[in-house]
Amino acid sequence: MAPFCHQKVLGLESMESTSEALFGVSAERLTKMRRYRKLKDQVAAKAISAGGVGVIFAICLIFFYLLYEVLPLFLPASMEERSSLTHYQVEDPYFTVLEEQGQVALAVDKVRGPVFYNARSGELVEQPQLPVDQPITAFSKDAPGTRSFALGFADGSVLIQKPSYHIEYGATTQDKTVVPSITYPLGEEPISVLEGEAVAHLAYRESGDRVRIVAANAAGELFMKDFAKTESFLSDEVELEEIDRVQLPSASGTLNKVLLSLDQRWLFLVENQRRVEVMDLRNPVADMRVDIAEVVSGDTRITVSDFLLGGFSLLLADTQGVISQWFVTYNEANAPHLVKVRSLTLEEGTPITTLQTEHRRKGFIAGDAAGNVGLFNTTAEREVKDEKISAEPIRWIAMSPRGDSVLFKAQQEAPRNFYIHNEHPEVSWHSMWNKVWYERYEEPTFTWQSSSASNDFEPKFSLMPLTFGTMKAAFYAMLVAVPLAICGAIYTAYFMAPSLRTKVKPTIELMEAMPTVILGFLAGLWLAPLVEAHLAGVTSILVLTPIFIITAAFLWSRLPREISTRVPDGYVPVILIPVVVLAGALSMWLSDPIEMAFFNGSMRDWVSHDLGIDFDQRNSLVVGLAMGFAVIPTIFSITEDAIFAVPKGLTQGSLALGATPWQTLVRVVMPTASPGIFSALMIGLGRAVGETMIVLMATGNTPIMDMNIFEGLRTLSANIAVEMPEAEVDSTHFRILFLSGLVLFIFTFMVNTTAEVVRQRLREKYGSL
Repeated sequence: MAPFCHQKVLGLESMESTSEALFGVSAERLTKMRRYRKLKDQVAAKAISAGGVGVIFAICLIFFYLLYEVLPLFLPASMEERSSLTHYQVEDPYFTVLEEQGQVALAVDKVRGPVFYNARSGELVEQPQLPVDQPITAFSKDAPGTRSFALGFADGSVLIQKPSYHIEYGATTQDKTVVPSITYPLGEEPISVLEGEAVAHLAYRESGDRVRIVAANAAGELFMKDFAKTESFLSDEVELEEIDRVQLPSASGTLNKVLLSLDQRWLFLVENQRRVEVMDLRNPVADMRVDIAEVVSGDTRITVSDFLLGGFSLLLADTQGVISQWFVTYNEANAPHLVKVRSLTLEEGTPITTLQTEHRRKGFIAGDAAGNVGLFNTTAEREVKDEKISAEPIRWIAMSPRGDSVLFKAQQEAPRNFYIHNEHPEVSWHSMWNKVWYERYEEPTFTWQSSSASNDFEPKFSLMPLTFGTMKAAFYAMLVAVPLAICGAIYTAYFMAPSLRTKVKPTIELMEAMPTVILGFLAGLWLAPLVEAHLAGVTSILVLTPIFIITAAFLWSRLPREISTRVPDGYVPVILIPVVVLAGALSMWLSDPIEMAFFNGSMRDWVSHDLGIDFDQRNSLVVGLAMGFAVIPTIFSITEDAIFAVPKGLTQGSLALGATPWQTLVRVVMPTASPGIFSALMIGLGRAVGETMIVLMATGNTPIMDMNIFEGLRTLSANIAVEMPEAEVDSTHFRILFLSGLVLFIFTFMVNTTAEVVRQRLREKYGSL
C-alpha cells in the first residue's frame, strides 16, 4: 500500500510540475480556472437564453397588446332590458325620441301634439299646450341634430316646434333631473302654406338662414314655400320673410310620404307603396321631375320610408323584411337618377313595421311584424344585432342621440326600455378590405377618410389605400436600393482591394446612422422641388450614367497596358467616381435644353397634359430615391458580409480548376452566399415597409390607389404617426389605427418567417459546396 501511495504522490507532483512548465500555473490553480470558466459559460448560456426568451416575450406582449386594443372592434353588440313603461298613455304617436340622458322621452301624438314622459316608467312629465286650435293632420321632422319638427293642421298652416331640455342637479352631480319644454324657433304664429286646405303630407327643412316647407293636400297637389330667416341681435326673436311660393308638379300616383333632403334640393315622393318619384327643386317647375324609380317588384310593398343620417340617403323597408338604401347619383349622360346602393334583411319574408335612424352614425334600428328587432349599419353593410323581443308586431322605436338607450313598443304591450352596447358598428371586414359605396359617391371605392367637419360625416376606414401605399413605397424603394446595394456588395467583397474595402464598407455602413427624419426633411424640401424643376435632368441621369460607365470601361480596355497597369488591382472603380459625377452634372445642365427641345419647355406639363398622368411634387419617385438611400446600407452590409464570408478555399479551388473569376462568382460564391443575400433583401423590405418619417415628409400623404410613380401615397406607419395624436381614446378611429399597427406587425412577422424558412433551405441546398 505504501509503495502505491508513494507512486500517487509522485504522479501528482509530476502533473503539477508539468502544468507549471506548460501553462506557468499550478494544477490546483488550473483546476480553479477551468471551474470558473465553466461557471462563466453556464452563466452566459443562461443569460443568452433569458435574453432570447425576453425578446420573444416582448414580441408576444406587443402582439397581445395590439390584439387587446383591436378586439373590441369585432365584438358583437348587446341589448339589455332595463324597465317596462307600465304608465305609458300615448296612443298613436307620429314620432317618438329620447333625450340625451335617456331619462325623458318625447312623443308627438296625433291628437295632443308633443307629450313628454318618463323613459323608465312611462309616467307623464309634461304636456305643453298647442297655440293652434286646429286638428293635427301631418308631421315632419328636421335633421336629428336640430331636434326640430313641424306639425301640419287642418287649416293649411304649419307650426315649427323644438324640444328643449334643462338639467337640474341635486346634492351630487349624479343626482340630476331633466326638465323638458317646447320652444318655437320660428315663432308661435303658425305659417300659412295651404290656403284653407288640410295638410295631408309635409316636409320641412331649416338650413342656416333659409327655411323650406313642402306640403301636399288630399288631392296630391304639392306646394313649396321658401322663407328667409332673420334673427334679432338684441333678442331671441326670429322674423320670417316669404321669398317664394311655388306649386310643384303633382304626384304621379297615390302619395304615401313626402321627404325633403337636408340640402333642400331633392324632393322624394313615395307613391303607391312601390315607387319613388324624384324632383330636383333647383330646376324650373316643368323640369323638376327627374326620375321615377320602381323600388320594389311583384307583390312587395314599401312599409316604412325615412332618411338616413345626413338627409340624403333614403331607407325603404318592405313587406319582405328588406331595408334598402337609395340615393341620387348621376349616370353617364350626367342625368340624376335614384340608385339602389345596398340591401339589408332583418327576417326574410316578414314585413318591416317600423324603423328609426341613429342620430350620430350611419345606422338604424328596425322592427318587424314578428317582434324581431335588428341593429344595422349601412357603411359596414351588416346586421350588428338581431333579437326577438316580442311575439307581437313592433309599432314604434325611439332612440337616444347617443344610441345607448332605446324604447321598443309592441302591438299590445307596454313600451320597454333597453340599454344597447354598440360601440363600433361601422367596422367590418367588408368596410376595411372591400370597395364600399359611400354616400354621394359615383361608385364603390376604396377610401380612407377618418374625420370631417360635418356631424353627418360617414367614416371611411378602408385599409386598402394605406396597405397599397405601403407596398408601393416599399416597391419603389427596393427598386432603387436592391441593384445598387447588391452589385456594390458583390464588387466590394469579391473584387475590391482589401485596403480600399476597409474604407468603403465602413463609409456605407455609416449612412445607416443618419436619422431618417433628416432624409425626409431633405427629400421633402430639397429633393422634391429639384425633381419637379429638373424632371428631364433626373430622367437623363438614368440614361446617361450607364452609357458613361460603359463608355469609360470600353476606353479603359483600349488603353495601352503600361498605362492601365499603373492603377493597382482593385482600385479601378475609383476612376468611375468622376465619370458618374460628370454624367449627373451633364444631365442636370442639359435639363432645360432637353425640355425646350422635346417637351415644349416643361416636361412636367407634358406628362400632365399630353400623357394625362397626374404629377404631384411629393411623389413616389421622391420616396423611392430617399427611402432607397436609407435602405441601401442595410442590404449592402448584410450582403457584403455574406459574400465575404464564403470560404476562400471554395473560390481558390474553383479558380484552380480553370474557372474565370466571374464563373466562380456566379456558380460558387453567389449560391453559397444566397442565404445571407436573401436575408438582406427581406430585412431591407421590412425596413422599407416600416419606414415612417421619410414617407411622412416626402409624400403628399394622399391615401389613393394609383401605381403612377408621379402620384403621392400614404402608408400605414405614416397614417398612424399623423392621426394617432388626434384620435379619441377608445374610439373606432383609435382602434382602427391599432389595427393598422397589427397589420404591419403581422406582415413583418410573415416576411421574417418566410426569410428564415427560405434561408434555411438555401443553406441546406448549398451547404455541401
